Amino acid sequence: MPKPDRENPTPDNPGTDEAKASLNNTGVRFNVFGGENVGPEAINQMYHAARLPVAVAAALMPDAHAGYGLPIGGVLATDNAVIPYGVGVDIGCRMCLSVFDIRPSELLQKENYFSRELKQATLFGGGRQFDTVASHEVLERPEFDEIPMLRRHRYRAARQLGSSGSGNHFVEFGEVDIMEKDPVLGLQPGKYLGLLSHSGSRSLGASIADYYTRIARQMRRLPGQANNLAWLSLDEQEGMEYWLAMNLAGDYAAACHEMIHDKIAKALGRRPVRTVANHHNFAWKEIHDGRELIVHRKGATPAAEDELGIIPWVDDVERLYRKGKGAAASLSSAAHGAGRKMSRAQAMGSITHELLNETLRKHGVHLLGGGLDEAPQAYKNIDEVMSSQETLVDTVGTFTPKIVRMDG
Repeated sequence: MPKPDRENPTPDNPGTDEAKASLNNTGVRFNVFGGENVGPEAINQMYHAARLPVAVAAALMPDAHAGYGLPIGGVLATDNAVIPYGVGVDIGCRMCLSVFDIRPSELLQKENYFSRELKQATLFGGGRQFDTVASHEVLERPEFDEIPMLRRHRYRAARQLGSSGSGNHFVEFGEVDIMEKDPVLGLQPGKYLGLLSHSGSRSLGASIADYYTRIARQMRRLPGQANNLAWLSLDEQEGMEYWLAMNLAGDYAAACHEMIHDKIAKALGRRPVRTVANHHNFAWKEIHDGRELIVHRKGATPAAEDELGIIPWVDDVERLYRKGKGAAASLSSAAHGAGRKMSRAQAMGSITHELLNETLRKHGVHLLGGGLDEAPQAYKNIDEVMSSQETLVDTVGTFTPKIVRMDG
């Protein structure tokens, strides 16, 4: 097979006939959780992914909706192959929660103080950069020197480290409510002050996804809408490069959250009594049925037995702690949120500022930034989503936001 033009790949360069790949006539079977709330476009995308010759197992989470390549909420296990658009553009996007032994009533008593700290802790927006270059061990990783594509993005990554994205990304203060003692979470029942953030790998992750998707498309020309599911073998140089770059982007996303939480902890003069984090838009090497597989979770999160995570939702502006059950039917996966029921364009055209403001007042939320495309009404009902995955996760606590910082 001819080598792709790895320095200048373009989606318009189809390669040779040797690059043509076909789908299987029948795909691997997959479970759909909460199928009554999952649209046909997402199910159709999952059907095409299940027909890939490298596909071994799959599942669709109850927050699923259509995306590029895999649907958002799609889980796909493959044999020694990684699909860049099966991971997604915002590689390693994650939730991170710091729990402080501070009375949450202080959020109302000192609202201006906490609002100021959110504004000073990070920048929001797709292209935003800090004026100074950050210092962090993730920027010293050898991959930045060993992989030419990464070398070109190192400086911008340094300028964006500790920043946050646009859309549904946020940093917020709120009230943590632990309902009962859980041996894994390890917190006494009660109410705490919480700091919750949601963002990913910024321009670094997007650049990695675009670059290696173009290469994958050249190496495997798939028919029709399956084109975005082109894969790279981990036995190939290109596949191993992507794997290293993806893992670097995931660690970079974690470092962004670390910097934000460290800044705010120092401002509060307290260290968190508990931190919980989980990520999506990633691929993991895992053992399922005694076999090592590459498990892609695009807008889905790992939910192995006793694994902690956070499922954010906005229809009643709360977030949820959850603990995984390790269900084989979902490849030990769970939803990553409530999931959209309206596209951004639909939300902008049908939701008014009056309705958004009324919802925020009802729940006592102070929103800094944000837009109608992220209004609670644009998302699915979380009670229905959670009831659809009772076999996948347990609920061990809630987080109710009070001061929310978003782009805009």
